[in-house]
Amino acid sequence: MARTNEGGRLAYAELLRVVAMLAVIVLHVSGGWLESLPVGTTDWHALNMWDSLCRWCVPVFVMCSGMFLLDPQKALSWPSLFLRYILRMVTALLFWGAAYRLLYELAAGTLSPASLPRALYAVILGNTETHLWYLTMTIGLYLLTPLLRAFVRGARRSDFHWFFLVYALFMLVIPLFLRLRGSQTVALYANRLYLNFTLGFPPLAFVGYYLAGYYLKTYTLGRLAEGLIYVLGIAGGAFTVLGTSLLSRRAGALDVTLYSYLTPNVCAMAVAVFVLFRYVLGLSDERSRRQRAGRLAGCGFGVYLSHVIFLVLLRHFGLATPPIPTAVAVPLLTLVIFLPSFLLSWLIHKIPVVGRYLT
Repeated sequence: MARTNEGGRLAYAELLRVVAMLAVIVLHVSGGWLESLPVGTTDWHALNMWDSLCRWCVPVFVMCSGMFLLDPQKALSWPSLFLRYILRMVTALLFWGAAYRLLYELAAGTLSPASLPRALYAVILGNTETHLWYLTMTIGLYLLTPLLRAFVRGARRSDFHWFFLVYALFMLVIPLFLRLRGSQTVALYANRLYLNFTLGFPPLAFVGYYLAGYYLKTYTLGRLAEGLIYVLGIAGGAFTVLGTSLLSRRAGALDVTLYSYLTPNVCAMAVAVFVLFRYVLGLSDERSRRQRAGRLAGCGFGVYLSHVIFLVLLRHFGLATPPIPTAVAVPLLTLVIFLPSFLLSWLIHKIPVVGRYLT
């Protein structure tokens, strides 16, 4: 049964952010390790399972943003959008993008007074640590937010259904089909319809998740729809694990086609996880429980931005692939990375004025 009061919604959203934050770390812990192993080994299969079953994390982050920012009942003026949201992303991108480049120069012994301007210039050119792509994508979504809020205000439930159908077909299903099979005819007609949601502007590719967050928060699902979503989510997870194994064996190396966030299998997992937290795993209205989840989630953005520092350190000291079973190693390394990342995020967040822009 869905929790329909505001407190329950806030609680499950905070908890969802915390779990997604941990899933991101699992993804990065297992991903680099997975690439270093021969395809088909026991450890490779275990890491593929960890990686595959956590692919929902980034889409869920996008959905959590959409569930609140697209709500017409939430006031969002242009100055607030730019000063509270876009400026925060830009500041964080400059700070963390430069910080990672300085960290690598320090490790290489090339750090100098010229390193900081060189690092900032590289960030402006778009040369940043891989996981920071999420910041630029989010800036794009924020720029689209006023237009999407206008759509939400006037849309009927059936309008959302039509949008999701078109989005799924042209952004998730057809592109995956073309990558797996290839078809000049399908590609020709898809291109001529100009319904590729990227259109040279990558944040458009995530608009479906952004709107889905608001939709799933606002509209109540029937039991049949909820059950079907869980079935599709489980099927999506199994398809990702088994499909990646099959494609990788054929290629003789890791094939990440099904790891893409813009695939029907990952989408099915993301929607299922979101629905599960709303209807089944949502926290109660007890104030102390909401506050604990809120404190963890409040540092979640900072954990996402900073956790790669500690992953880099583990790799530097040869500890990123410990000689223990992967079933134990992945959650252990996730915890080892999460704890200092959370502490660093919490400390930076406490810096007056600028702290909230950096975490």
